[in-house]
Amino acid sequence: MSEHTSAAASPGGGYRGAGRPERGERRLLLEAYFDFIRIRFLTMLAYRLNYYTGILIYSLNIGVNYFTWKAIYGQGESLGGFTAAQMTTYVAVSWMARAFYFNNLDREIATDIRDGSIAIQFIRPYNYVFAKMMQGFGEGMFRFLLFMIPGMALAMLLFPVKLPQDPAAWAGFLVMLFFSFLINSQINIITGLLAFFVENNEGLMRMKRVVVDLFSGLIIPISLFPGWLSAVLKLLPFQAITYLPGSVFTGRVQGVGIWSVFGIQIIWFIILLIPLFWLYRAARQRLFVQGG
Repeated sequence: MSEHTSAAASPGGGYRGAGRPERGERRLLLEAYFDFIRIRFLTMLAYRLNYYTGILIYSLNIGVNYFTWKAIYGQGESLGGFTAAQMTTYVAVSWMARAFYFNNLDREIATDIRDGSIAIQFIRPYNYVFAKMMQGFGEGMFRFLLFMIPGMALAMLLFPVKLPQDPAAWAGFLVMLFFSFLINSQINIITGLLAFFVENNEGLMRMKRVVVDLFSGLIIPISLFPGWLSAVLKLLPFQAITYLPGSVFTGRVQGVGIWSVFGIQIIWFIILLIPLFWLYRAARQRLFVQGG
């Protein structure tokens, strides 16, 4: 058997028999991952009317939060380290950032597990988890271009949102926004893979969504939680999704502090790789042992 014919596709990604994939094979695999991004973007584009209405819904959420916080501040100038102007900006950018990093990868994976299609996905010559991440990124790019940007523009027309003047704040925020997507997607994938080990993870997925929205600082900035709870939340990955990027965008974190909070995101991204890969490995073994 020749070297080319012995390089058979291995389940779940990569090739076997010939050691490392040849350059052409790696290029084709890379193109396949980019196709996942492109196809998901085009799929979302076909249903773009839903996202135009979503802009209005998110703007309504921002408005409700804006008037709520305005009433809370009253004549006060600062609360939890946020000025009234910073809080308005934080609320607007946090909700619109959610439009980018939000996805339903957990439900997609759980559905693949329930209907058995994941067995076919695992024997294809690409990594299932990485392919899902690329699909999520394609959806995120659609949301960024056709949801977040026009939604932020609308929010600026309706509410006194102040954009940062420092280019470093813009650069830091955009990079951290990408890592917000990565960390949120990691949590979603971990939650979805748990469907291998429980009969129904619907309740777990719902609880995860509430926990992420609340403890990431989307609804209430972490600095406004009681001291002991705020300290606990700073030891969890959720702050890296919303609170830290929002703090950079509003100017509460500046200069070298941006590098510090960005470092927190990188640390959590690396830490979350451990349970993600462990669950993926355990899920593959469980599927092949039980399903053959």
